[in-house]
This record gives sequence, C-alpha cells and structure tokens, in this order.
Amino acid sequence: MGDRAAGRKRSTARSGAPEPRTGTPETPSGTGKPAAGWRAAGEPGRARGGGGTETVHNRIAVLRAERAITRRQLAEALGVHYQTVGYLERGEYSPSLFLALRIAEYFEVPVEVIFSTAPFPRIGSTAPPSR
Repeated sequence: MGDRAAGRKRSTARSGAPEPRTGTPETPSGTGKPAAGWRAAGEPGRARGGGGTETVHNRIAVLRAERAITRRQLAEALGVHYQTVGYLERGEYSPSLFLALRIAEYFEVPVEVIFSTAPFPRIGSTAPPSR
C-alpha cells in the first residue's frame, strides 16, 4: 500500500506542470527570447501576497514616437536587447528600478512621467471642462 501511495505521488509530480519562472525576458545567452515557462512579474496568475497583481504601466512607446526613436535605437542606448523594449512597451515585462531610471534619464524626464502603477489616461480621452 505504501508503494501505491508513493507511485501516485510520483505520477502527480511527473504529470504536474512546472512552476512558471519569473524575471527578465532576457536569457543568459542574451538572445532576448523568453526562457521556457517565463512569465512577467505581475502577470495574471502569479501568486503574490495581498491577492492582487502588480502591473507597471508605461509611456515608452509614446515617448519613442514623439522623438522618432526606434526600438533598436533605444535598446542600444540602454544596453538591452531590442525585444526587451517591446516587452516593456506591451507591459509583458516590468523593468527593474535601475532600468526604469535609465529610461527616464535617456528621455530626460522624471521617472513618474514614464511609469505608473495606475493606467495612464488615453490621449484625447479627457472631457473638456464643463462651463
């Protein structure tokens, strides 16, 4: 009977899906491709204290467009893979504090202009003041 319970336990361990990894989408080889099982910090489904998810919203794409800067140009200036810039812009990856500060420095704006814990209002979505 002990063998049966142990067998069941082993089969559950083998058939269970591995715990998704978190961290940066960059692999140690620097290919920029997410590692198998990678999930961005704060992505839905990740267990966190407090029961909520942590999402960092950003305006990187807006700033790049205003200044006619490509993802590749920004990535080279920051020392990251160009796909990392795409992950950041889409909200699939939350930057480290160091990277967030470097991005703000690059655009010469305070970090709060680029990053927020609350969604930014869409451009033109604010109603004009009522008279």
